[in-house]
Amino acid sequence: MDALTGLIDAQVVRGVLGARIAAGDDWGWWSAKGPGAAFHAVTSGTVWIAPQDSDPLQLVAGDVLLLPGSRAHALASDPEVLARTTPEHSDSYTFASDGTVLMGHGPAHTHILCAHYTHDPTGSASFLSALPETVLLRGQGDGGGLAETVRLVGRELTSPRPGSQVVLARLVDVLLVQALRDWLEHDETGSASPLHALRDPVVSTAMSLIDAEPGRAWTTAELAGAAGVSRATLARRFPAVVGETPTAYLTRRRLDLSARRLRDTDETLEQIAQNIGYTSVYAFSRAFRRARGIPPGRFRTTSRTVATSPNQ
Repeated sequence: MDALTGLIDAQVVRGVLGARIAAGDDWGWWSAKGPGAAFHAVTSGTVWIAPQDSDPLQLVAGDVLLLPGSRAHALASDPEVLARTTPEHSDSYTFASDGTVLMGHGPAHTHILCAHYTHDPTGSASFLSALPETVLLRGQGDGGGLAETVRLVGRELTSPRPGSQVVLARLVDVLLVQALRDWLEHDETGSASPLHALRDPVVSTAMSLIDAEPGRAWTTAELAGAAGVSRATLARRFPAVVGETPTAYLTRRRLDLSARRLRDTDETLEQIAQNIGYTSVYAFSRAFRRARGIPPGRFRTTSRTVATSPNQ
């Protein structure tokens, strides 16, 4: 498994299909802060979007906007309508027979796919937090992967056929991967994070090995050998680009996995400890409590209570 796949699988990042908007003229819609990361792909026409406390952005066909913190934001047909769109003032809409949200006046000439991405709350952190508050990816004219997928989305939005909702739900996940690829190719911040580490072939190889076999007793020397560098080189490069040592990354990966198993399975502590690479329940419990602040048994009870709460 490659490092990006490992990150997505480790944190169980999933796309959730939201509104499919078909809009004419003179419309504005306020989108409240929601779970995960908000996402908009414009397949035709023009839309103005203003994330809360930020300058407005104009998106045209082919553009994609990702709001990793899912900030509240306004969407509108033009700057004038955008200025009057607030939590207290959002224009009305209707639904087409296929569930498409119809807004504005006159024929629909703007189509937008709205979605959001969530990650498993048992994880220690989401790699999406490494992204800036606003990620705007302009449409590409060279037939790149992101542009091609946006065009596929456009066809499903404007000419829905049987199964279109299933197709769009799958494309939402594809869009995230391609948006991350595109952002990584153009981002110049270089801050340390597992996401930025994907651009380093040596470190990303080590990360993918850990993600594929977190229960294995990896040493820095073994990881370095598999990545084709010396132990000293990996020991220097890994924390510089990831923000933590290989051992710390392995431990966090194991404990995230154990947290999910505690919540979702009836495996004993002995079974979980053995499966994720600990030699004893004592060693596992000590590491878990140090990282999470509570023993694994109490975490199991608490996480299951939260998961079954009617307010979740």
